[in-house]
Amino acid sequence: MESLKGKTAIVTGASRGIGKAIAVKLAELGANLVLNYRSDSKSVEDVIKEIESKGSKAIAVQGDVSIFSDAENIVKKAVEVFGSLDILINNAGITKDGLVLRMKEEDFDKVIDVNLKGAFNCIRHAAPVMVKQKGGKIVNISSVVGVTGNAGQINYSAAKAGIIGVTKSAARELASRGINVNAVAPGFIQTDMTEVLSDKVKESTLNSIPLKRFGSAQDIANMVAFLVSPSADYITGQVINVDGGMVM
Repeated sequence: MESLKGKTAIVTGASRGIGKAIAVKLAELGANLVLNYRSDSKSVEDVIKEIESKGSKAIAVQGDVSIFSDAENIVKKAVEVFGSLDILINNAGITKDGLVLRMKEEDFDKVIDVNLKGAFNCIRHAAPVMVKQKGGKIVNISSVVGVTGNAGQINYSAAKAGIIGVTKSAARELASRGINVNAVAPGFIQTDMTEVLSDKVKESTLNSIPLKRFGSAQDIANMVAFLVSPSADYITGQVINVDGGMVM
């Protein structure tokens, strides 16, 4: 994988799971990291230590990406500390699952606010910096359920489908400025978020995956690392499923 030495990357929701794996991977390739987190300061400090052990620099910036001014602050801090912003990974996300017949309005709104509006907020503030620099890479973390839908996840599926629309529109708008915008749609990835599911749900999901295994956060991090590298300079507006063949 090509070096990202001298590049600065923001990863939202970076304290654990997929966000952490992406941050560590980009650090291994030489990037400086701005790690956004909402509440888990202990975990994000551990991620910083891991990144520093690989010879890269990292700072943590607390903030809720669903708040416009918090997203602005994350971008400002990146430029203040490292002098540039080359890579934005919109990974922050939450779930509040429930059947549509019983879902509370606030559970729908909150998931849309964090998962979808949060990505818009970060792109809105990062894009002018990247335009000024004449280039950058943005990767949005969607989900296969944004493509297929999923019972009990009308809010999450809507947000992740929205991310695909955001990705394609932003890619069209920013391409002439040298900015690539792509999305990664993970399938069933083993994280804290999926660990709470019942064995029955896990077993039926496994049966729907042709490669017959669940994905790891590392599988997603590897794809993201490719998309932000010079090897992907001619790729924009794409949604790449990383799902073991679950959705074809």
